[in-house]
Amino acid sequence: MFTGIIEGFGEVKKLVSEDENLHITMESNLTPELKIDQSVAHNGVCLTVVAINKNQYTVTAIKESLDKTNLSDLVIGSKVNLERAMKLGARLDGHIVQGHVDQVGQCTLVKETGGSWYYTFNYDPKLKNITIEKGSITINGVSLTVVDSGISDFSVAIIPYTYEHTNFHEFAVGTRVNLEFDVVGKYIAKMQLIN
Repeated sequence: MFTGIIEGFGEVKKLVSEDENLHITMESNLTPELKIDQSVAHNGVCLTVVAINKNQYTVTAIKESLDKTNLSDLVIGSKVNLERAMKLGARLDGHIVQGHVDQVGQCTLVKETGGSWYYTFNYDPKLKNITIEKGSITINGVSLTVVDSGISDFSVAIIPYTYEHTNFHEFAVGTRVNLEFDVVGKYIAKMQLIN
């Protein structure tokens, strides 16, 4: 389980395909604190550390993860938002994040508004995911509050700290992002479908 509070960046140093899997080697200042078998969210995708070598570590993404997230868009040099799993008893500064991406969305607007940034994203409504104004959403692993909510799109506002300390500063119109919708909202929506 995660909180959506990004701890740092990883930079992709090596990508190796093996059958349908992709081994991703990252360099990060978090590496000395990692251990093999540890779960780390990469742009919101929970992946297991499988190897560590000095200041680099490797995780493996299976076909399911590659098909349903933006991990297949990674290239050498890509910046990735990183968060280690939360500790039991720690503060939940963001919201409950599982590290299980629901779908990929696309950035449709980036607008600077007097020192902060406003982003709009669209997503496929056929998958029945929902947002609500003032509700929580996770974008590339970042816990955010929805500003405007539509049937197939939503907006968020970003403060300068978040802009600088996550890969939001690299987003442009057309950027594909990982979306994890609020877990409470997903259960409520599922119960309404059943009844």
